[in-house]
Amino acid sequence: MSEYEKSWGRGTIRAALYFIAHTIALTMNPVVVHLLACLSAYLLGSISFAVLSARIFKLADPRTYGSGNPGATNVLRTGNKKAAVFTLLGDTLKGVAAVLSARYAGLSDLGIALCGLAVFLGHIYPIFLKFKGGKGVATAGGVLLALAPPVGAASLATWMVVVFTTRYSSLAAIMAGITAPLWSVIFYGVGADAAIVFLLGLTLVIKHRLNIQRLIAGTETKVGKPKNTA
Repeated sequence: MSEYEKSWGRGTIRAALYFIAHTIALTMNPVVVHLLACLSAYLLGSISFAVLSARIFKLADPRTYGSGNPGATNVLRTGNKKAAVFTLLGDTLKGVAAVLSARYAGLSDLGIALCGLAVFLGHIYPIFLKFKGGKGVATAGGVLLALAPPVGAASLATWMVVVFTTRYSSLAAIMAGITAPLWSVIFYGVGADAAIVFLLGLTLVIKHRLNIQRLIAGTETKVGKPKNTA
């Protein structure tokens, strides 16, 4: 082997070691770690359990009937309660998983909250469904239950009271979205978590803007009744 070849070989090895060391150092950078965690949470949120339930239970794609929304409420319109429960649990648990994984990974409190926001946005704007997802009610509930259990429990109680008294799932979601930031301030005061919860709640309300119009017009469909038009 010539001196040139030896020199080239040593240079290649040094370059490879530098690349490995640089990669390790980069992944240990807190900012990069937080960004990767948020990206992972977003991708997790992009998994649509409504679409998965349709395939598992051999139902029509939830985007093709009812409200066209890939969520548990729309899946329930098929009359298949098992598929609706599967969708509800899946969408809720991915919110829980994103927050708990971030906490287990040792992220900062803000990083954990941002992962919760990322999984929620992944559900609403999923990359796997051309950024047309659900309204995020169940996923937001899972995020809140894991991020701030008292806030999650209070928001869930709000949702249950409204849905059982009015039979409007949309109204229940809207009220839960409005009151969640208030619960957060009551239990934890003003801070990063409250800001994230406010963004969750605001987005929920905005995603239900058409439902609000139908509620005002008196044409919104109640839980348990079929919906003929989107």
